[in-house]
Amino acid sequence: MMDQYILGIETSCDETAVAIVKNGTELIANVVASQIESHKRFGGVVPEIASRHHVEQVTLVLEEALEQADMNMEEIDAIAVTEGPGLVGALLVGVNAAKALAFAYQKPLVGVQHIAGHIYANRLMKEFQFPLLSLVVSGGHTELILMKEHGSFEVIGETRDDAAGEAYDKVARTLKLPYPGGPHIDRLAHEGEVTIDFPRAWLENDSFDFSFSGLKSSVINTLHNAKQKGIELKQEDIAASFQESVVDVLSTKAYKAAKQYGVKQVIVAGGVAANKGLRARLEEKFGSDQELELLIPPLHLCTDNAAMIAAAGTVAFNQGHRAGWDLNGNPSLSLERYAKRSVTK
Repeated sequence: MMDQYILGIETSCDETAVAIVKNGTELIANVVASQIESHKRFGGVVPEIASRHHVEQVTLVLEEALEQADMNMEEIDAIAVTEGPGLVGALLVGVNAAKALAFAYQKPLVGVQHIAGHIYANRLMKEFQFPLLSLVVSGGHTELILMKEHGSFEVIGETRDDAAGEAYDKVARTLKLPYPGGPHIDRLAHEGEVTIDFPRAWLENDSFDFSFSGLKSSVINTLHNAKQKGIELKQEDIAASFQESVVDVLSTKAYKAAKQYGVKQVIVAGGVAANKGLRARLEEKFGSDQELELLIPPLHLCTDNAAMIAAAGTVAFNQGHRAGWDLNGNPSLSLERYAKRSVTK
């Protein structure tokens, strides 16, 4: 069997990324141009600025990825691109770049759902064993996803309000921490102590759904009340107490779901997977269970990148998925809708 090289393009938010993956499991090149410095002064991502940066960077990042791999476009078998979810203007830059390349070099085009990409980042470390459970934790998503085979995604738990990463960012903003706030809270949490028992939303009937809105509100109210009373609370202790609540819920629900569904592997995906507190708690929770294998991607594969898009795109490509010239940015593309789409060849 000949080797297969898929080029991936990712522009869903504030990273312009291009990568090349061999046979769906081997990373050949991975280039990411971050925009954090541009958005930092606004305290969050400004969609119009993000789109402009993508336009400026996408060709440069593509050239660097090909140079890093010592390859040319003729050697690429297909082009995979994030089609959603994400910021519509940002998505359109990547989609149109991918369509232009596919047209110019007569290469097949494959659309990839962003969260599917985060999940498949783990396959660049180790081959999947089905059934498996994925804990997805990012700025916009907190989900438990059951996979019985490649390309099959069943959401068994999801957030009912704020995603974990969103709660991190809002608490960080209240603590007046720089953007992005998540890594700063993680750092402070390791310097502080758990002094406040913030709430944990376990929800009714042993649900695998998540809710972090109440926790976020509790932290903000605690800070406001302390300020009104002239009480000074240590940022480090607030961060540690908040993080303890988040990682307790995430790890407990993931472990319970893994046992209930009898999975072989538990994989972690999304930007919050880079959180040291969460990684440590999951390793502690799953480490002694001989029936479960825990996979957590290295830090450079947790945040948005194109290697994950190429890895997921390889599976979609080999299952017969092809996108037409009408491929568009889809800011609300769900994982279930992506998985159920009819195959066109």
